[in-house]
Amino acid sequence: MFRALYTAASGMLAQQLNLDNIANNLANASTTGFRGTRLQFQDLIYQEMVVPGSAATQQTTVSTGLQIGLGTRASASEVLQTQGDFENTGNSLDLAIQGNGFFQVKQVNGETAYTRAGTFHLDQQGNIVTADGDPLQPSVAIPNGATSISVGADGTVTVTMPGQTNAQQVGTIQLATFPNSGGLLANGNTLFTPTTASGDVIVGTPGGSEGLGTLQQGMLEQSNINVVDQFIQMIVTQRAYESNSKVVSAADQMLQDVNQMAH
Repeated sequence: MFRALYTAASGMLAQQLNLDNIANNLANASTTGFRGTRLQFQDLIYQEMVVPGSAATQQTTVSTGLQIGLGTRASASEVLQTQGDFENTGNSLDLAIQGNGFFQVKQVNGETAYTRAGTFHLDQQGNIVTADGDPLQPSVAIPNGATSISVGADGTVTVTMPGQTNAQQVGTIQLATFPNSGGLLANGNTLFTPTTASGDVIVGTPGGSEGLGTLQQGMLEQSNINVVDQFIQMIVTQRAYESNSKVVSAADQMLQDVNQMAH
C-alpha cells in the first residue's frame, strides 16, 4: 500500500509537469514563430518479486515472473517543428519560411541563435534586426532613402533608390538547419541554440540543395500550436491526474482499515 502511494504520487507529478507544458503552449498560441513542445514519459524501475526464467523446479522455469512497476517520470520535452499558419501582413520586412530552416541572428554575447520568427526591423544604421535589436546574420544593410525593399524566395535582397529604375542587390539572407531540429535548446524570445543532440548547423541558400525552405515576403509564420488539440490534451491530463489521486485515496483507506483492525 505504501508502494501504491508513491507510485500514484509519481503519476500525479508527471501529469502536473504535463499540464505546465500545455499551459506554456496555450500561453504562446499567438506568439509569432513559436514552436510548441510535447512531454514524453517513461516508466520507472520494476521490483522483481519473481524473476522471469527463474527455476520453478529442477526441470521447469517460471514463464512470466512477477514484477511490480514503481511509477513514471517525464523523460524529455520535444520541440515540435511542424509548420505554423501564415499571416499576410504586407510589411516588406516581415518574412516567413515556407519549409525547413531558421533565420540566423547574432545575440549580444556574440553567439548565433536561430529563430522562425521573421518580424524584422531596421536599426539606426539601416541593418535588418529583430525586435530586440539582434542583427540578422549574415548582416544585410538597407541604404538610407530606399523607396522599396524586395526579398526574393532565394533570399536575395534588392532595393530601389530615388531616381533609379533598376533595383540594386544589397545582400542575401541565408537560412540554417540541423540534422535534429527537435534537439535544439529553447532560450525564450523564440530563439534556439544548438546542442550536441541537434547536431552541427548547416547553412545554405533558401530553396537550395540543403533542403531549406523558401522565403515569403510580407508574411509571418504564426505559432504552430493547435488550441483544440491542447484542450484535448488538457482534459486527458486532468483525468489521468484524478485517476492517480483516487489511487492515493484508495491506498489511504486501506491503511486506515488496517489500523482499525490492529486496534
